[in-house]
Amino acid sequence: MSNYQLLNNIDHGSLRVITRRGAQYGDQAMFVPTFPTEMRAVQAHYPILLHKQPESGHLTPVALFGFEEGENLFLEADCWCASYIPMMIRRQPFLIGFQRRNPGAERERVITIDLDSPRISEQEGSALFLKHGGNSEFLEGMAAMLETIHQGHEQNAAFVDALREHELIEGVTLNITLDDGSQNQLRGMCSVDDEKLQRLETSALHALNRAGFLLPAYMMLASQSQLGRLVEMRNARLANA
Repeated sequence: MSNYQLLNNIDHGSLRVITRRGAQYGDQAMFVPTFPTEMRAVQAHYPILLHKQPESGHLTPVALFGFEEGENLFLEADCWCASYIPMMIRRQPFLIGFQRRNPGAERERVITIDLDSPRISEQEGSALFLKHGGNSEFLEGMAAMLETIHQGHEQNAAFVDALREHELIEGVTLNITLDDGSQNQLRGMCSVDDEKLQRLETSALHALNRAGFLLPAYMMLASQSQLGRLVEMRNARLANA
């Protein structure tokens, strides 16, 4: 369970955040959302797919780390074996929240912190506040990243809408055969239709480019080469088990 509270230097002045990686800190995720602004960095390490929520059918771009719930093939003990870690992993244990200073006022974005997160400590980790109450450099950097994530969620909705408008989304089912002979399937994912993207008319390509979505679409396609790497990582883990 999570226990998010509005971050402030009075109640949380002594808190620190452990930035080490590890399953015990919540890093054992099969995938996390990613955003058009980070897809260039993400595609160099991870497959990028569109995750389809079973009930709503809502699509979200995700960076894939494994083939089943709770599997992160990039995580080995306290080491994350890739030079880029997606923002939705690095933002823990923070989230953007919203509050109104007065009834009827517009909602303002605020930083919330999960006080039940295993990353919270008073003895080790990066301090959130300076001795006299100001924000630490770590917290300032985290606030900037949270703002980028907030904007990224809005961009994701527009990105998916643009892909739908040009009929560029196709469902995918990944059939994976491992070295031990076991058969695995990855369902509930979609991707960009490569053939349709290549056949798009010039006007449609210009529209995607003006919206800032043409490069992310190509980054998603380029990232598909990382699926083979994931299979190799799974096989290596099986061999060493």
